[in-house]
Amino acid sequence: METDNTIKILLVDDEVKFLKAVSERLAIKGFDVTTATNGDEAIDAANKGGFDVAVLDLQMPGTDGAQVLKILKQNHKFIEIIMLTGHATVDSAVECTKLGAFKYLEKPYDFDKMVDALKEAYQARMKKKFERNQKRMDAIQKLSMHQSPLGLLKALARLDDNEK
Repeated sequence: METDNTIKILLVDDEVKFLKAVSERLAIKGFDVTTATNGDEAIDAANKGGFDVAVLDLQMPGTDGAQVLKILKQNHKFIEIIMLTGHATVDSAVECTKLGAFKYLEKPYDFDKMVDALKEAYQARMKKKFERNQKRMDAIQKLSMHQSPLGLLKALARLDDNEK
């Protein structure tokens, strides 16, 4: 039975057996997992579903994990990204961190560490959303103090336009 607080994961890796094994283990732990086998599939899936966290393989043919990371962070304000790679380097870790990766895990991975990282990433996402909503509510409250109903609607429309 799925609840509203199920963490939605996008799991991306070009190694199909690995992808299947990890997604099954995460599903058993109660995560809602969607998989993709390449960067383009990942971007398409992200555009369709509201994911909380994406786990991206760094090295994939075509659109690699760093490119997917960059695109997802640009297009999905609150998604958190965990990079997973068997080819870890300091340079790639620094690059991914600069692009907005939440964590950088190495293969072979420790499943319990991955689960902990997913939960931490979800908490970070929810904190960012809460803080953004709090700022928005404060702004709306200030706007409503001295506005006519029509003036308030216009101000709210401007506020929405500024968030896009």
